[in-house]
Amino acid sequence: MHHPRTTADTSVSAGRFAAAADMGRIVALSAAAGRDLRKCAESYEDLFGGKPFDPGFFSSLSLVGAFGSPWATADELRIVNRAALWVFAVDWLIDVTAKTPEDVDLIVRDCLAAADGTAEPATPLTRFLVDIRDELASVPAFETAGPVWRAQLERMLTAMALEWGWNDVRESGGGDGEGDRILPDLEEYLANADGTGSSFVNVSHWIFTGDPWTVGHLDEVMVISAEVQRYLRLLNDLATYRRDVGWGDVNVLMLGVGRTEVSERMAELADRAGELLEPLRDACPRTVAYLECQVGFNTGFYGGADYWGEM
Repeated sequence: MHHPRTTADTSVSAGRFAAAADMGRIVALSAAAGRDLRKCAESYEDLFGGKPFDPGFFSSLSLVGAFGSPWATADELRIVNRAALWVFAVDWLIDVTAKTPEDVDLIVRDCLAAADGTAEPATPLTRFLVDIRDELASVPAFETAGPVWRAQLERMLTAMALEWGWNDVRESGGGDGEGDRILPDLEEYLANADGTGSSFVNVSHWIFTGDPWTVGHLDEVMVISAEVQRYLRLLNDLATYRRDVGWGDVNVLMLGVGRTEVSERMAELADRAGELLEPLRDACPRTVAYLECQVGFNTGFYGGADYWGEM
C-alpha cells in the first residue's frame, strides 16, 4: 500500500520527531490492518459472532502485527493478522462451543483434511483456513516450507484438543454438583503451549514475507519460537486468571504453582530465548526483532488489557 509523503513528512521523519513519526506509521499500519480484519471476519458468516469479538479485539490484534513488523507494508502483514484471527476462531470453537470430545475431534479432522486438500472446506472455519493456505501457496517459499506449516498446524490443533480435555469438568459422582478435572503438571502444561497458536502465526508470517535465511532455517527458528510461545502462555495466564476462572479454562495458577514461581519460570524462558536469538542477529535481524517484540509488546499489553472482549 503506497502512501504519498510531503516535504514536511520527510523533514519530520529525519529530525527530532522521528520516533513519533515512526509510531505514527505503525499506527497507520495497524489501522489498515484493522479494517482488513473486520472485512475478513464479515466474509466468514457468523464465525466471529461471539461477544468477545468486539471492536477492541480487532484493534488489539492489528496492533500486535504492526508493532511486531513495523518495517512491513499493510499487504505484507495480511497473513500474520489473518492467521492470528483464524487461531482465535478455532480456539473459540474448541474452547467454548464444543461440548463433547467428538465435537473437538471433528473440528480437528475437518481442519487438517481441508488443509491437506483431501476434503472440501464445508464450514466458515475451514474455508478461512484454506484461504490462508492458498495465499501462502502463492509465494515461492511455501514449496519447501509448506510441510513445516502443516506440521505446526497439526501440533496446534492437537494441543488445543488436549487442553479441552483439561478444561472438561466431569461429574465427581458425589451428587453435590461438583466436578473433577484431570490436570497436568507445570511441565506438561508448558509442553502443550502450541495450543496458544503463537508459533503457527509466526511460521505463516515468515513463509509469506519470505526472508531467505529464515525460510531456509525454519527448524532452528521454530525452536526459538517455541521458547517465546511458552513465555507467552504463562504471561497470558497471569494476566487473565480471573477470566479463565469465569470461562472454565485451565490456567497455570490452577496447577499448584504460585505467581512467584511462574514469574521466575517466565524470566528463565525469556533469558533462554534471548540467548538463542543473539547469534542470529546479523543473519536475520528482522526475525530477531519480531520475536523480541512478541515478548516485549505482549508483556506491556497484558499489563492493562486482553485481546478478547467480554463474554
